[in-house]
Amino acid sequence: MSGAGRGWGFAAPALIWTGAFFVVPFLVMGAMSLATLEGREVVWGISGENYADLWSRPYLRRAVLVSVEITLTVTAVSVLLAYPLAWIIAHRVPERWQRLALMLAILPFWTSYVVRSYAWLLVLGREEWINDALTGIGLIAEPLTLANTRFATVTGFVHFFTMLLTLTIYANLRQLSPNYARAAADLGANGFRTFAHVILPLTLPGIVTGAFLTFVLCIGDYVTPQILGGNTELTVPQVIMVQLGRRADFPLAAALAIVLMLLVSLAYLASARWLRLDRV
Repeated sequence: MSGAGRGWGFAAPALIWTGAFFVVPFLVMGAMSLATLEGREVVWGISGENYADLWSRPYLRRAVLVSVEITLTVTAVSVLLAYPLAWIIAHRVPERWQRLALMLAILPFWTSYVVRSYAWLLVLGREEWINDALTGIGLIAEPLTLANTRFATVTGFVHFFTMLLTLTIYANLRQLSPNYARAAADLGANGFRTFAHVILPLTLPGIVTGAFLTFVLCIGDYVTPQILGGNTELTVPQVIMVQLGRRADFPLAAALAIVLMLLVSLAYLASARWLRLDRV
């Protein structure tokens, strides 16, 4: 067998798996999004009715907007929190303690996603310690409504994704030679200019990679908005579950899923372009 034949032979299991469990389901979902629902029956065909409904129905439009807003907020806040944490672990924690520090940083990954969300729901409740503390020191007169809000959803997400971004940024910082900072200092750059013009651009791949993973996982998440956000603001995954569970409107749910995939694809193209530009 030739080298090309052996290569295709090794790649065949992965290609078959990808085709069977990704390409075919995606094509079926795409075809479903073009079907229509008449009564309780799905009528197959080529129709843009479901996509038109996304813009004509305010609650569907609102769900897409809320999902994008929450995801961008979580990504930005997580980056701002993760970079200093990764920097401290990489440059301020002694090397013999860095593994322990990383282990402590990823502890949230060891906890069940559902348990972690319910724990935040308890922490943010009106009768829990945050409100008690703020009331006790006189900062607020009445307990704040923190649970079942967008703030609670963002807090739950940030708690998880800050740790993910810390790992990707830490890996980049550890690969960065200290000679870059020394060279910048020799050329007269102060600490801020060294960071802004040398360190930050060289660590952008870790930031962009972590931000993309955060975007993908956050925008498609159902559990955290459902538990922490309640039903005050529905995200796209929540609306999809409503369409499937209450109305059995599979075509509209498929159209919403396609929109989610388009948003993820746009995020991928933006991050890939950024990384290519960074290497130029």
